Amino acid sequence: MFDVDARPSGVERVVNVRLSTKHGDFLAIGYRDLVRGDEQMALVYGDVTGEEALTRLHSECLTGDAFGSRHCECGDQLSAALKAIVAEGRGILVYLRGHEGRGIGLLAKLQAMKLQAEGLDTVEANLALGLPADARDYKVAADVLHDLEVRSVRLLSNNPQKRDALLRHGVRVSEQVPLLMTPHKENLPYLLTKRDRMDHYLPHLEAVIQRT
Repeated sequence: MFDVDARPSGVERVVNVRLSTKHGDFLAIGYRDLVRGDEQMALVYGDVTGEEALTRLHSECLTGDAFGSRHCECGDQLSAALKAIVAEGRGILVYLRGHEGRGIGLLAKLQAMKLQAEGLDTVEANLALGLPADARDYKVAADVLHDLEVRSVRLLSNNPQKRDALLRHGVRVSEQVPLLMTPHKENLPYLLTKRDRMDHYLPHLEAVIQRT
């Protein structure tokens, strides 16, 4: 059996501090990514050690998380995930910096959004810029979970790549819990591309399409 404690970690825990939010009071734990140099944070609610903590790996999205952009669903998902964790009574949100625009960076994301406004879908836009459709790496998230002594999670996500990545890096996923947001007319094409080209689990979109 693999000894998790012997696993080399790519993160250093720097600080723990209580963080009061509109959703509840969390323990904010700050990490330094020793590989990329990014500063990372986990919001922890309740006792999450051991098995099956409800867990969200949330990729940084300035436009959605901070400005409420309707181009994507990120801001809505961030709020919904924190609410779900509090309702559950225990859980973790790992906020992943360096994941802006599925890992291509803020300026490239804005360039890709401009191409989407001109008719490309989100995958085509990234590729047209000479960038990967999805450049994110979730090892740092797994390292954070190992540091928190989490052995398995109930993963709050529609993205099968997150599940596969955690499994590759030694975190068991006992269940993948959908996080389905009501779409807007502005983000429906984006969500359909995620469903049809990136295998995201978004079954609720069919009903929306039938109404339009």
